[in-house]
Amino acid sequence: AIKYCPSGSQVHIRLTSGVKEIVLEVEDNGPGVPQEALQHLTDRFYRVDRARSREMGGSGLGLSICTSICEAHGGKIEIESQLGRGSLFRVRLPT
Repeated sequence: AIKYCPSGSQVHIRLTSGVKEIVLEVEDNGPGVPQEALQHLTDRFYRVDRARSREMGGSGLGLSICTSICEAHGGKIEIESQLGRGSLFRVRLPT
């Protein structure tokens, strides 16, 4: 969230624990992600904006690795985003 948001943006991190699951949420008020790109964000090597991502570094593996780790532990990652309004990444893991 910090990497992709402009200076002065807000990033909120919430962690909740229930009987059946633990939920980690990372929410920002940054640029958001186009709807057509949301389904590909966890694909290996996927970049929403290849030119911008190259300047910022990274290889398009971060969310793919996180998804694999979550799934290996019976969890999942959910992503919500709106252009110009920000994104919410939610990690759900069983207790």
